[in-house]
Amino acid sequence: MARTLLLGLDGATFTILRPLMDQGRMPFLKKFIEDGVQATLMSTPCPVTPPAWTSMTTGVNPGQHGIFDFIAADDTGDSIKFHMETARGVQAETLWSIVNRHGMKAGVMNFPVSYLAPPFEGYMVPGFITARVLKMGVQPRPFYDEIKQLPGFDLQAISWNSEGGETTLGAARMKDFESLKTWVDRLKKKELGWYSIAKALIEKNDCELIAMVFEGVDRLQHLMWDLIDPAFFPEHPTETDIAGRDYCFSYYTLVDSYLQQLVEAAGPDTRIIIASDHGFGSTTELVYVNAWLAQNGYLTWKEGAAKDAVGMMHNVNMRSHFDSIDLENTVAYARTASANGIYIRVAGEGRKGGVKPEDYEKVREEIRTGLLDFKDPKDGKPVVIKAVTRDEAFPGRANELAPDITVTLRDGGFVSILNSDELVVQRPEVKGTHRPEGVIFAGGPGIRKGVSLDELSILDVAPTLMHSLGLPVPEDFEGRVIEEAFEPSYLADHPVQKGEATKPPVDEDAAGDDDKGGLEETDENIVLERLKALGYIE
Repeated sequence: MARTLLLGLDGATFTILRPLMDQGRMPFLKKFIEDGVQATLMSTPCPVTPPAWTSMTTGVNPGQHGIFDFIAADDTGDSIKFHMETARGVQAETLWSIVNRHGMKAGVMNFPVSYLAPPFEGYMVPGFITARVLKMGVQPRPFYDEIKQLPGFDLQAISWNSEGGETTLGAARMKDFESLKTWVDRLKKKELGWYSIAKALIEKNDCELIAMVFEGVDRLQHLMWDLIDPAFFPEHPTETDIAGRDYCFSYYTLVDSYLQQLVEAAGPDTRIIIASDHGFGSTTELVYVNAWLAQNGYLTWKEGAAKDAVGMMHNVNMRSHFDSIDLENTVAYARTASANGIYIRVAGEGRKGGVKPEDYEKVREEIRTGLLDFKDPKDGKPVVIKAVTRDEAFPGRANELAPDITVTLRDGGFVSILNSDELVVQRPEVKGTHRPEGVIFAGGPGIRKGVSLDELSILDVAPTLMHSLGLPVPEDFEGRVIEEAFEPSYLADHPVQKGEATKPPVDEDAAGDDDKGGLEETDENIVLERLKALGYIE
C-alpha cells in the first residue's frame, strides 16, 4: 500500500498542456510525465463536470450514480422545478466512504456535488458552491477553524462568490489587459487557497487518500480559448493579445508549481495520479435545439417567449426560461446547455401534457433520427453527429433521471436551449468547450517510467486508486485497474483483488446542514450566475 494523492485539473487537455510543457512553462509536469505514465482519459458520454468527477470517484457511470448535470429538475407537476445537485443526489458509494470501511481515512477538497456528503472519517471541504455553504459543509466542523488560519486562505476567494468579470468576459473576450489580469488573478488566489488546504492535509499525515481539484483550468479555457489555443491565436496579434495570452499562461505555471509542491510534500512513498474530468476544444457555432424541437412540433413556446440575440449574454433567468415553455403542449425539451440532453415528457404523474407511455419509444426514435437528419441550411451538412438514448449512454438504477436523448454536435459545443428564428448561427467569437478526451498521468512507487498508454476510461480511475491503496476493487465498479501503468514486478507482488460490492449511500442527516432541502435559492442564484457566465446554462 502507498498513500495515494489524486490531483484533479478540471478540463485539462493535451491540446494546451503539451505546448506549455514544450515551452518550459510547466517544467514539473513535463518531468513528472517523463518519469511516469500518461494517457488520454475518456470522460462520461456527455463530458460535463458534475457527472464526470462523480464517475471518477464512484467507479460507475451516471446511470448508476444519478448525477447528470449541475441541476436536477422535477417535471411532474404543472411547472418545471429545479435545484442544484448536492451529494444527496449521488446514488453510489464514494471512494472516501469505501476506504473508511477498510479502516482508512480520506481528505477531499473542491469536488462538485460534495456538499451535504454523509459524514465520514476524514476531511471534506466541498467545492463549486458559495462561501456560506462551503463553510457549513466542512467536515469535521473544527477543521474549518484550522484551515481559516492557513497562509493564503480566503473563504470568498475559494468559493463561487468572487468571480467578478466573468459576465463581461462571457459576452465578448476581454480586450482590456488590466481587466483580464484582474480576473486571472482571482483564479490564482482561488488555487492558492485550495493548494494551502491540500498541503495542510498532506502534512497532517493521517489520510491514506487525499483528493483535490484545481478548477481554474476549466474556467480559463472556457473564456480565453482563442488566446491560449495556438490554432486560434491571431495571426497578427496585438500587444494586448500577446500580454493576455502570456498572463493566462502564467496561471498554468503557477498551478504547475503547486503540483510540484504538493507532490514533494507527499514524499517519494506516495503514489500520484493527476487527472482531468474531461478535455477541451473550440466551439464556433450555436445550435438552438429547443427551437428545432419547436419547429418540428415537439415543443411549444408561450406567446411572447423571448428570442436569443445571436448568442450574446442575456438577462433571461433560468426559472423564467422554463416558464416560457407551454408545457401542456410540449412533449420534448432540453433543460440546460451543458448536458446536451433532450427530455421527453410522458403523460402521467400529475404532468400536464406529454406523450402516451405506449408512444414513448416511437416518439424518441422520431426525434433521434430527425436530429441526425437535420442539416445546416447554409452548408447542407449534418449538425448533430451523434444522438444516443439513455439506455445506450446511461445504463443503471438511476437511468430514469437521464436525458432521453444525448446529442453530440459537429463542433463539439453545448446546445442552446433558447428560442431563435435561426437554428444554426456562428458565434461572435470562438469559445472553449468540453471534449471527452481528458488526461491522466501517474507516478510514484511501482509505476512504470516514460510510458504512454492506450486510451483509458474515467471509470478506470477509482479501481486504480483502490488498488494503489492495497484494497480490493468492488465487484460492481464498472472500470478496471490500469494494470499496464504498474511495473510487472509490482503487480506480481501485489495482484489485483476483487472485493464485495459497494454499499448504498448512508441515509442520514449530512454534516453541516439542518435544511434537508439542499441549497437555499440565494446560494443557487449565485452559482447559476457563475455557470451562466461560463456557458453551462442560459
